[in-house]
Amino acid sequence: MDKMTPEQRHRCMSRIGSRNTRPEMIVRRWLWRQGFRYRVGVKSLPGTPDIVLRRYSTVIFVNGCFWHGHDCEKFRVPSTNTAFWEAKFARNQARDRRVYKQLHEMGYYVLVVWECQLEAPRRLATLQALSTRLAEIYLDTHQAKPRPYGDGDAVAPGIAAEPQE
Repeated sequence: MDKMTPEQRHRCMSRIGSRNTRPEMIVRRWLWRQGFRYRVGVKSLPGTPDIVLRRYSTVIFVNGCFWHGHDCEKFRVPSTNTAFWEAKFARNQARDRRVYKQLHEMGYYVLVVWECQLEAPRRLATLQALSTRLAEIYLDTHQAKPRPYGDGDAVAPGIAAEPQE
């Protein structure tokens, strides 16, 4: 089998879609049905996250197991041109770590959903866990802060529905 030139490889790999993939659409549809509102592919953020939930200060990456070198049953290094692919996966993983760190430093929570987690037997559990994690993040970031009343000796006002004596 002939080896491809870098230009041929680039043309071939550039045809692979990175937006609106099947796994991404599964996550987006779930989030929308659960009432989460989000933006897609915000280019102003490092790494152009797949899903951005500003209200939750959270970004979600829906990663393909092959392209990001996930340690699962779906990932396998191709048997041809192995050195190229191993270097490619190492660069992708290093870039992912760098982007996640930048987003974290900007104040975002970073969540990653792997393609293998969205296979039929695990899909519902994964999506429910995602919703639960987003609820936890919301509570963590939007918790009501206790406010002191006056000088500390004053009586706190009653609840609106509470009869006053």
